[in-house]
Amino acid sequence: MVMRLLCCLLLIAAAPLWAATQLQASVDKNPVLAGEFFILTISADDTINSEQPDTSVLLKDFVVGPTSVSSRTNIINGEISKQTNWSVKLMTRKEGTYTIPAFTVAGVSSKPIQLSVSKRSQSSEQNKDAFIKTSLKPNNLYVQEAGVYTVKLYLDNNKELLDGNLTTPVMADAELTPINKQSESYELIDGKRYLVITREYLVQPQKSGIHTITAPVFNGRIRQNYRQMEISAMGEDIDAEIKPIPDNYSGAWLPSELVNLDEQWQPKDDTVEVGTPITRTITLTALGVTKEQLPDIDMPQVQGFRSYPDEKENNHLVRDGRVISQQTASYALLPQTPGTYTLPEIKLPWFNTKINRISYATIPARSITVVPSTNPLTPPQAAVTAPTEQAATPSLNNSTPAVVTQLSTPTWLIIIAVAGYILWLVTLVLYFKKRPQSTGESTHTSATTSSLLPELKKLAKQGKYTAFYSALSRYAKHHTGKTTGALDSLLATLNDESLNSEIAKLRAKLYSSSHEKPDLVLIVNQLNQAEKHPKSAAQNQTLKNLYD
Repeated sequence: MVMRLLCCLLLIAAAPLWAATQLQASVDKNPVLAGEFFILTISADDTINSEQPDTSVLLKDFVVGPTSVSSRTNIINGEISKQTNWSVKLMTRKEGTYTIPAFTVAGVSSKPIQLSVSKRSQSSEQNKDAFIKTSLKPNNLYVQEAGVYTVKLYLDNNKELLDGNLTTPVMADAELTPINKQSESYELIDGKRYLVITREYLVQPQKSGIHTITAPVFNGRIRQNYRQMEISAMGEDIDAEIKPIPDNYSGAWLPSELVNLDEQWQPKDDTVEVGTPITRTITLTALGVTKEQLPDIDMPQVQGFRSYPDEKENNHLVRDGRVISQQTASYALLPQTPGTYTLPEIKLPWFNTKINRISYATIPARSITVVPSTNPLTPPQAAVTAPTEQAATPSLNNSTPAVVTQLSTPTWLIIIAVAGYILWLVTLVLYFKKRPQSTGESTHTSATTSSLLPELKKLAKQGKYTAFYSALSRYAKHHTGKTTGALDSLLATLNDESLNSEIAKLRAKLYSSSHEKPDLVLIVNQLNQAEKHPKSAAQNQTLKNLYD
């Protein structure tokens, strides 16, 4: 007994001196189906830690998964045997006869394996446990045109799916990006219920020619009646014709089936007063392109107006297998002098992929009449700065009386103003009588909006114009609940001439070479005063309308 134990110890001690004498390669199934994974196992009769077989030679004909390695030592009746196994998961997409080459490890080589791959039948899908359907919409694309590639995996709902893996489709010289998350639904096919897992990919080819979208492959395990089975499925590849950019096309490349330009105005009237802000919102909608491909829309400058761009918003979504992108841009227009002005046509070229020629999305020209301001309470400061603005931006009809009339007030207009003031006092008395009933609500609103005023006050003292304007825009959006044109909407509601004048100076300071210095503290004080008396602006506007 002692001698046998000593022999075993000597054999174990001498084990590092041994070397591999045999290398074998085998597959777990032969033949296999196209798109079906199988296991290649390479075994050496020794423990080998320093090297492993080179599986890169398999990449030419197979999809190669990760390599796992294991080793074991057996002692049976005093005899020691060692073994090192390398396992590789392989798959080929097309039928035919393939050769798995010989491998060499530790100076020992294996023998090559002849593998037969049979074509996977695409018929009688209702009898399968799993199958895949793929589609591309539209079928043919232009370079950089956005298409939607849809993958639908059908799984027999009567069998429990234990685990599975669905590979990613591949297309050369193209960008494939997953869209949103996968969705799940159910379908009945010939009386058989399937779980349908749908994935969508955004396809943007970068080169022209015939390109193939390699379909994904599914491999997994299911259980039926306590028995586990492996299943696999492979979709059909799609050949897509990618057309080049036409030689006669100039400008930003925008391939689409439909492009539309639309505009909205606030206020909607074509007649406005001097100093009344106008918000113009332009919306660009395109089909078959991403939001990054949408060109910027430039607002043409109009003499007699000051233009201030607002933030632009770009978005896209997928609906009915189509990519829809939209850009929304808002501009604040501030008329400076009376007259009749024509805003020029906006014209955007794009390539119509339906008729294969250049088309144009347009917004027609629009005429606007600017009349002198009827506000009799124009501050002297505005009357002084008006000639300077007219000198920089002359009126189309050279109408200077608009400035002169602001320097004198007619007697009948004073009488109306006094009567309006008396009515305002009466309204104010009635308001204070009813104030206790709505104190809670107004206090909540004031507390919410006034929380932004300390930031404005701090930036005003520091003289940071850009940061102040950004904070002012946030204040207006919070106050009005609008995302575009919020500041102009707030100014129209407050109807404060001095506030309009200072904000106009601020915009001129930020967006032009003007040397005017806006009074930021005055803006904050006016906003603070408006919050303390939230109904005064509306009452003033009502009284003004009564006597116009």
